[in-house]
Amino acid sequence: TTPHVFLLNFGSRSAFTAAKPDHTNPNWLRVGLAFGTSAFLWGLLFKQHSTDVHEYKVRNGLE
Repeated sequence: TTPHVFLLNFGSRSAFTAAKPDHTNPNWLRVGLAFGTSAFLWGLLFKQHSTDVHEYKVRNGLE
């Protein structure tokens, strides 16, 4: 190979390593954050839906 190709290959080593996740020992902080965020977003969705339904009923004289 030519010297510049060698330097490109040598200089492009990734800073990240590909480690397989350990499914026997989950990262409970990340699991909790994921489920907590999901529950929070669903709560916001239901709250917004209830507000929208109430506004619809008031505007159309149904309530």
